[in-house]
Amino acid sequence: MRKLDIRTALVTGASAGLGAEFARQLAARGSGLILVARRKERLEALAAELSGRHGVPVEVLAADLLTPAGVAQAEARAASCARLDLLVNNAGAGTPAAFVKTDPDYLRGMVQVHAAVSVSLARAALPGMIARGRGYVINVASMAAFSPLSGPVYSANKAFLVAFSVNLQGELAGTGVRVQALCPGMTHTEFHDVIKMDTSGIPRFMWMDAPDVVRASLTALGRGRLICIPGWQNRLIAVPERCAPTAWVIRRLASLPYFRRKADV
Repeated sequence: MRKLDIRTALVTGASAGLGAEFARQLAARGSGLILVARRKERLEALAAELSGRHGVPVEVLAADLLTPAGVAQAEARAASCARLDLLVNNAGAGTPAAFVKTDPDYLRGMVQVHAAVSVSLARAALPGMIARGRGYVINVASMAAFSPLSGPVYSANKAFLVAFSVNLQGELAGTGVRVQALCPGMTHTEFHDVIKMDTSGIPRFMWMDAPDVVRASLTALGRGRLICIPGWQNRLIAVPERCAPTAWVIRRLASLPYFRRKADV
């Protein structure tokens, strides 16, 4: 297992959820931080908490990654940080509504923040990491990457991040840089409240806490695991979803009216 010696980490979507938890666990390990999100007040509160508790340098970058200016800010900082050892592409968005009922601009924004921004920031950060011969990229995907039940745009974005990570790691072999696609399942964060998703029917055993997900990700990163699926329950589900014969059955079931009722127009 490689010891994770991360001098500075840049985390997007750092104002809440998994992004904030990555920041907390990395700060506890002694890593400096560059926190990126739209909500400046939240970022500043988190920065004060972490620098005060752990004595690490924490930089706040309030940037809207749905805008060209915000992406350019984040790109410039990722490219210019000479001590950047970890990029966590965590910013994201979702919707419980059917594709045809969701505002087109919102759908385009989902593609932008999940896929385009992750590509742009990786492209900005990697030249420096390669030159230094060290570094990590974590692309926060989801179990939705393997599922036909999580919405076409959200699932496609997450599947893109998995494929992007796998192929990027192949290209980076021998450079000292590692890539991980983190694929959590249902996780206790404010994400589901923000998108107004009804989670009442999801069994309790399917849920994980954010600290456990992040801990699993960082452990897997040190072990060189390319795709990290935290939790036994998620790994159990991932097997039939990723196996061709059972995946076909799941896709057929997913097309039944019971599962597709929200797509009615």
